[in-house]
Amino acid sequence: MSNLDRAPVPSVCGGRGFVVAEPVRELLSPRHVKPGESAEVRRLLPNLGRRMIGAWAFVDHYGPDDIADEPGMQVPPHPHTGLQTVSWLHEGEVLHRDSTGSLQTIGPRQLGLMTSGRAISHSEESPRPHARLLHGAQLWVALPDEHRHTEPSFEYHPELPTATAPGLTATVILGDLDGARSPGTAYTPIVGADLALRRGAEARLPLEPDFEYGVLAMSGEVHVDGVPVLPGSLLYLGCGRSELPLRAESDAGIMLLGGEPFAEELVMWWNFVGRSQAEIVQARQDWVKGTRFGEVKGYAGAPLPAPQLPEVPMKPRGRVR
Repeated sequence: MSNLDRAPVPSVCGGRGFVVAEPVRELLSPRHVKPGESAEVRRLLPNLGRRMIGAWAFVDHYGPDDIADEPGMQVPPHPHTGLQTVSWLHEGEVLHRDSTGSLQTIGPRQLGLMTSGRAISHSEESPRPHARLLHGAQLWVALPDEHRHTEPSFEYHPELPTATAPGLTATVILGDLDGARSPGTAYTPIVGADLALRRGAEARLPLEPDFEYGVLAMSGEVHVDGVPVLPGSLLYLGCGRSELPLRAESDAGIMLLGGEPFAEELVMWWNFVGRSQAEIVQARQDWVKGTRFGEVKGYAGAPLPAPQLPEVPMKPRGRVR
């Protein structure tokens, strides 16, 4: 999905200098974004105080929205560089098209994983006809330097491995968790998992002490290490944990996001992840000129225009403001 802000600001991300090396409980509130005519989304990353969790660099939570009498998601063709996109749904469907020729409808708890590499463009829309409700998360994973110029690609995994405990089912989206490993291609040590909990469930989730973690609340109420986390919020947990206590106060859904702290410093603006202002400027010019990003065929509409570049310099500095 695109960052549809009409006046996006640059984000400086990455670097190990601000990684919290011990367990913490830092509850992050969302920034509410209404991109164009689309429904409002809740942006959790980048956040005012926290820019990344492992290689996870962008997290939007949206819905549940009633789109029975609406077009639903309509995101025109737009470009990406230097990242992977993860489309994750709890309700509804998204039709994905991209400049590699991919055409795929993604349903609930199915993995649509797009690797932009050096350059890709894609569109996302609710199919016609479509389900009444749309509820999900859109996430970006920053690519490390040795892989960020790879060829663009798209993966679709309709079935994913799970790990279970009484009252808990964890679907592994990326990386591995408790012996279950996702088939999705990952370029850094990372984990992403969708956790469905039944009311009253209590569990202790095994974690990697060298990873930093966060939990995105999708629905219901869950106490994460004693902290109540409500839908549309994200609890940053730091590093140094070998397990994570969970208690469900209702039927609930959360996403566990984690990974080895991302060492490289990044510049992220609009839909581009780079290492310098010059890279971002060049990517924007290439999109405006219609070069490098290919063509998305079949979408009934014009591509997204590129916003104006900010007047402030774009410099990579670190993980937090």
